[in-house]
Amino acid sequence: MTLPALFVPHGGGPCFFMDPAGGPPDPMWQPMQAYLAGILASLPERPRAILLVSGHWEERAVTVHAGNGQPLLFDYYGFPEHTYHLRWDAPGAPDVALRVKALLDQAGFPTGVERERGWDHGVFIPMKVAVPDADIPLAQLSLRADLDPAAHVAIGKALAPLRDEGVLLIGSGMSFHNLRVRGPQATPYADAWDDALAAAATDPDPARREARLVAWRDLPYAEFAHPREEHLLPLMVALGAGGEGPAECDYRDHVLGWAVSGFRFG
Repeated sequence: MTLPALFVPHGGGPCFFMDPAGGPPDPMWQPMQAYLAGILASLPERPRAILLVSGHWEERAVTVHAGNGQPLLFDYYGFPEHTYHLRWDAPGAPDVALRVKALLDQAGFPTGVERERGWDHGVFIPMKVAVPDADIPLAQLSLRADLDPAAHVAIGKALAPLRDEGVLLIGSGMSFHNLRVRGPQATPYADAWDDALAAAATDPDPARREARLVAWRDLPYAEFAHPREEHLLPLMVALGAGGEGPAECDYRDHVLGWAVSGFRFG
């Protein structure tokens, strides 16, 4: 079966794991946790591997992590000590990583390979919820540091064959990511942005959908929602990989006064 391509919110730092006793997170984060926990059950079949593009890794040339058994990269700050000892011991997927490189090279994207970098919290925090048994191999792909939206859509298109090879492609970011504004004063602007983003990302015409997302800065309150777009670019990769199939917003909630959405393509 053909798997969809997903764009998921990864939350704020270790938000789902703040209780050292392992209890549920703050109620604000529970709907997002439930959404992530339901991903595998929502798929037409269990993936043999995951390819994840995180908003927390940028390289000059798009780069794939081909390690097998890498540590976690605790790239968040100011959280309780126990959150720096979390575990998610899934195996790497070096075979998928090399397939990714071959597809991107074929599409004209010079692609780096590295084996040492740990999985950042854009990987292990949502995946610890979605795949708690850590029993699906995972390869991580970087963003390209120029953050060109059209290039990231094209990267996704090049990776679309993976969806027929048992690989679940996930873009991990946040549909709203302005850490300087939070609370109810941000909500009207975040809602207007999210409504416009969802309308663009789910446009029933695939060509128009792509054009509207590539021109994301033209949407209302775009630069308020994303002063820097690294957390939005994984959405472009997922959209590209989704091809001409249907697109839907399959999650929406409010956290920190922000409207936050998840999307499914194909």
